[in-house]
Amino acid sequence: MAASQQLPRLRKLYQQTVAPQLMKRFGLRNVHQVPRPCRIVVNCGIGRFLENQKLRPEVRDTVTDTLATITGQKPIIIKAKKSVSNFKVREGSPSAIMVSLRRDRMWHFLDRLINLTIPRIRDFRGLKVTSFDSCGNYSLGLVEQAVWPEINMAKVNFTHGMHINIVFENSTPQMSEFILQEIGMPFVRREEQTQS
Repeated sequence: MAASQQLPRLRKLYQQTVAPQLMKRFGLRNVHQVPRPCRIVVNCGIGRFLENQKLRPEVRDTVTDTLATITGQKPIIIKAKKSVSNFKVREGSPSAIMVSLRRDRMWHFLDRLINLTIPRIRDFRGLKVTSFDSCGNYSLGLVEQAVWPEINMAKVNFTHGMHINIVFENSTPQMSEFILQEIGMPFVRREEQTQS
């Protein structure tokens, strides 16, 4: 009983309520067929901040501190794998800073994203349901880091956005949408989206 009390709130909701509903709705007979979120990748592109293919230390520190604060995990710097002259990118130069979250840390992050961060987005009218890929993974972008309550904008030199990708196992777009909707993700209603 003590172990179940320590489970993150959304994980408990998923296991006790959403997974059984999902099996019933989509006719899944085996619990191992049930899709589940397996990781969340938070990524900040930093290519536009490069000077002579080098990253300014204040940019690196600001983006790294932001991601570490909102995820509770140290980010890594991703370097370009090959040179692309059109984008002025050279092989080996920094291109992004990212964090991969799994298990309980992922569920806590998802809870804060849905209940604290998304409601703080200016002029928010709901998330698009068209942002699922063919494997059921969901992607969304945030324009600035100020929407996170943990970030003190008085101590930040510049604003930057981030890309958040929720990765599912054994899923389809319909199943992933059902899971996210049931745990509280504020999607736009389909009829509203077709009108706009």
